[in-house]
Formats: sequence, C-alpha cells, structure tokens
Amino acid sequence: MKVIVGMSGGVDSSTAAVLLQRQGHQVTGVTMAIWKESSPYRGGDRESCFGPGEEISQAAAKKVCDSLGIPFLVFDCAQEYEKEVIAYFRREYLAGRTPNPCVQCNGRVKFGMLPRLAREAGVEFDAFATGHYARVEQGGNGRMQLLRARCLPKDQSYFLCRLTQEQLRHQLFPLGGLAKEEVRALAREAGLDVAEKQDSQDFYSGDANELIGEEDRPGDIVEAGTGRLLGRHTGYWKYTIGQRKGLGVASTRPLYVTAIDPCRNRVVLGGQELVLHHSLEAEEMNWISLEPPAGPLECQVKVRSVQRPEPCLIIPRTDGTVHAEFPGGIHAVAPGQAAVFYQDDLVLGGGFIRSASA
Repeated sequence: MKVIVGMSGGVDSSTAAVLLQRQGHQVTGVTMAIWKESSPYRGGDRESCFGPGEEISQAAAKKVCDSLGIPFLVFDCAQEYEKEVIAYFRREYLAGRTPNPCVQCNGRVKFGMLPRLAREAGVEFDAFATGHYARVEQGGNGRMQLLRARCLPKDQSYFLCRLTQEQLRHQLFPLGGLAKEEVRALAREAGLDVAEKQDSQDFYSGDANELIGEEDRPGDIVEAGTGRLLGRHTGYWKYTIGQRKGLGVASTRPLYVTAIDPCRNRVVLGGQELVLHHSLEAEEMNWISLEPPAGPLECQVKVRSVQRPEPCLIIPRTDGTVHAEFPGGIHAVAPGQAAVFYQDDLVLGGGFIRSASA
C-alpha cells in the first residue's frame, strides 16, 4: 500500500514512518509549512507547532526520510493555517471564549489540506498516517470508529474529535497500540537521531497575545453576584474560565475567573464553587463512531485533553446541539473548548462548548 506520513521532525511521526516501511508499505514523508518569515508575529525560541523554528523541524524530518530512503515533500499551508487556525484563535479569544487550536488544525489543515495538497501535486497514496496515539477501525455499524490509544497516558484521541468518516476511512495510526517507551526504543533501534527528542506541547512558540493582535484595553475585574470592583485588567482576552493565578487581585480566599464579558470589557471572579460545573451545551457536533443519537445516552465526557473521562448523560437537541449532564461536576468547563464523548475506549464524537452551568 502507498502511504503518506505527516512528519513533524519528532520521534513519534518518525517512528510511524519506520513501522510502516517495515510492514512493506511504500512510504512518503510529507509536512506542512505554516510559518512565513514575512509573518507579523515574532514567535519565540522554544519548540512548538507554530513558530520561526519550523525549518529546523523540517530538516529533522528530511534527515529521517533520507535515512529510510523515502521521499520527503513540503507543502505550503501557511495561508490556510492563518485562515483556519490563527484567525479562529483570535476570533474566539475576542469573543470571550477559550479556543483549541490543535483540534481546529487537525480537522481543517493537518488531516484536511495536507493530504489534499499531496494528491493535487500528483502524489499517489492509499492512506494518510500520523504519529498520533489513537486507533481507528471499522465498526459493526459500518462506520469508521475512533478509539483511544492502548497507552492511555499518551492518548491523543481528544484532539482528533473533528475528523470525518472520509478522513478516518483512509487514516492509519501506527502508534495506537504502543507505549512511548516502546516508540523511543524502536527509534533507537532504527538509528534515528530524534529518538531522545523531547515532545513539544506548545501550540505557539511566542506570546499568544501576538496572535490576537489587540492593543491593551483596560477594564474592570468584578466580584460575581455583587459586581463589586476588585481590580483592573489590561485585556479580557488574557483570561480563561477557571484561571486562578495571575489575576492581580488580593483576596482572603481563592478566587477564580467565573465569566468573561467582552461587551462590558470586564472579567468576573468568584469562589471555587462557581467554577464547578455540572452541565454544558455543545454545538457543531461531529459524530464519529455512531450516527447522531435519537435520545439520551449514557457515556463519558472530557472537556480538556488531560482530564479523565467523567460519567455523563447526553441529551441530543433537535437543532443538532447536545446537552450534557455530569452529576460529579467538572472544574472549569470553558466555552470554546472541545467536549469529547466516549464509551470506554470508543470516541462517540465531539463538539465545541457553547456554555456551562454550575
């Protein structure tokens, strides 16, 4: 089978390419160019998905491909990335929401535009592979099903909740059944320089406020319920629901961001009880492993990638949105983030959080 592998210059995608080649597939490495030197953003010097160090990552990926004797191609995705990820990132923060650029990028660019550009360039392939820790298989209902990785601490299925049936039908996740230690061991065995390379957890290498591009806009920080003035801020978009540190407010009790009000240019603080949420509304649902449910369904939910799935009841609405209830409560459910629903290892689907209630 002919397979293109999304290469980042890291150990995971590199090892995915090694495994596929050993399985007898005809492998080609591909990567996205998303940073422009003419960019208005400064970036920083730490490892990240988006930043001026892109050429270093591309060079690392090419070196791996050269060592394996496989082609390596770079595709310019900068304009699409600016439109689909950076503009989204800016728009969400200015709306008082907390975006998830990795979820957005995977659905629109990495698993969308990158393989499309490869095909348009004449690259023949039967499947697209990445180094994500997740699994995909065809279910008894005929749908492609997304599952959590065998190694749950490394599972990345949360970030893949926007993938479509068409994308999953041609998708391979060679690392889905492996632990990180096994991946590094395979990379060492293959003699890859990236075997000990540290994982990059950052979306952007610089200050995220550069991407938002707004001048400081001073406003009030007020107390939930009373409206009492507690302090001042320089931009409401610099805060997120549940934030406790860096508030610039003195208090005898711990305070958390409970609401962000762009219209009034203010940030609202309150006690921990006000950010323990028991329900949410999710929109833009993408159902993966099953058809949209016709009625209430018991499952589990994650509202951030590092969270343990919590038991919940989802109630589908006629407008395509979902109401989810979780009696045990979840700390700081932030509008704009992804809510991903599971039944054990099976990823049912996911949407973006519109609102949350205590």
